[in-house]
Amino acid sequence: MIPTVEWKNNHVVILDQRALPGEVRFLHCGTYQEVAEAIRNLSVRGAPAIGVTAALGIALGARQCEETQHERFSGYMEEVCRTLAATRPTAVNLFWAVDRMKRVMTDMSSAPVQEIQKRLQEEALVILEEDLRVNRAIGMFGAAIIRDGDHILTHCNAGALATAGYGTALGVVRAAWEQGKKIRVFADETRPVLQGARLTAWELQQDGIPVTLITDNAAGALMRQGRIHCCVVGADRIAANGDVANKIGTYSVAVLAHAHGIPFYVAAPSSTIDMETADGNGIPIEERSSSEVTSLHSGQKIAPHGVEVWNPAFDVTPADLIAGIITERGIFAPQALSEHFSSTCY
Repeated sequence: MIPTVEWKNNHVVILDQRALPGEVRFLHCGTYQEVAEAIRNLSVRGAPAIGVTAALGIALGARQCEETQHERFSGYMEEVCRTLAATRPTAVNLFWAVDRMKRVMTDMSSAPVQEIQKRLQEEALVILEEDLRVNRAIGMFGAAIIRDGDHILTHCNAGALATAGYGTALGVVRAAWEQGKKIRVFADETRPVLQGARLTAWELQQDGIPVTLITDNAAGALMRQGRIHCCVVGADRIAANGDVANKIGTYSVAVLAHAHGIPFYVAAPSSTIDMETADGNGIPIEERSSSEVTSLHSGQKIAPHGVEVWNPAFDVTPADLIAGIITERGIFAPQALSEHFSSTCY
């Protein structure tokens, strides 16, 4: 796969997902402000990828700073971290990555500024490499739930494009495919930004994995015909009780799967588990511009001028609709997360 995000020549290089599938282009961000804007405008998206990109953005911000006096450097870095943390409120990996980078600065508070700058860059690259390893582990555990011949429904994009590489939900698919299982993915288009149509279908095609694109409202008909055997989606935040926030429409898929007796799984790294949030009611849900609903991705208007729009980016799927949460540590019942994960995941 083409890398989603990289550190090259002291720049954060981001695959601009707004241009896919028609064009493969990259953003070369030379400032942390450009990194923040890339996260905010969905050039890079997906909770794990957002976390990795934020860490790289903090490292880039540290390099930008010309202050050598600790107090001024710390004040500057507080603003860097605040700016990046404000980009997307729902994806907990963002805050996990920012907090991890802050701990590096705290632990090195007495070191020369130049050493702190170097250490921040090293830590950001460690976070990137960890994400790749974690995704492969998620795929290894998740492949066990996929049988030869299965049809898998997924929603939004939780693939290599949503991570540093390989993917979470699509990491499960990739691992099953690599094991020689003859599978097919049914990808919801995922209105309003069409991450399923533009991104999931594209990256599965790149890997030669059979994929069929469907409209969001076709999922129930497929299930009723017996053509879906399991559902696997990603997550942007998982509460302590196992409730999951993911792209808007995920809850509808889970309800349909439950009604048809189809297992519904969530694949996510442990950094997506927020043990500080008791349940889904405490997860902040980002609301985005009405233009995403009133216009197509191409910019063509499809709704009357001035119509009221409600455009939440995410919804919450209750734990009792989820068969299991697939992590790099194994597969867990959503209600059992507190037994296996501590608050250090956040």
